[in-house]
Amino acid sequence: MYAAVRRYEGVTDAVEAGRLVAEGFVPLMRQVSGFVAYYWIDAGDGVMVSTSVFRDRAGAEESVSKATEFVRDHLASLLPNPPQVMSGQVLASA
Repeated sequence: MYAAVRRYEGVTDAVEAGRLVAEGFVPLMRQVSGFVAYYWIDAGDGVMVSTSVFRDRAGAEESVSKATEFVRDHLASLLPNPPQVMSGQVLASA
């Protein structure tokens, strides 16, 4: 399995961002080949973190691309700063 993690700082409205992600982005993630799971986390203090898990690296990479497009098209005013993006192979899970 592979995961992609994106950390957003300076989030202006966590509740609205969560609503838009749940209604618009989660359905996109479910369509990506190899989808396993997706999480959108409010870490507080204007920080939100997303984690996408896929069976293979291609799915994780596609999720990063789709996230970039979705934020640009739907969340730019709520997530004004570019995210820190990390991805890699999942070595342990439960």
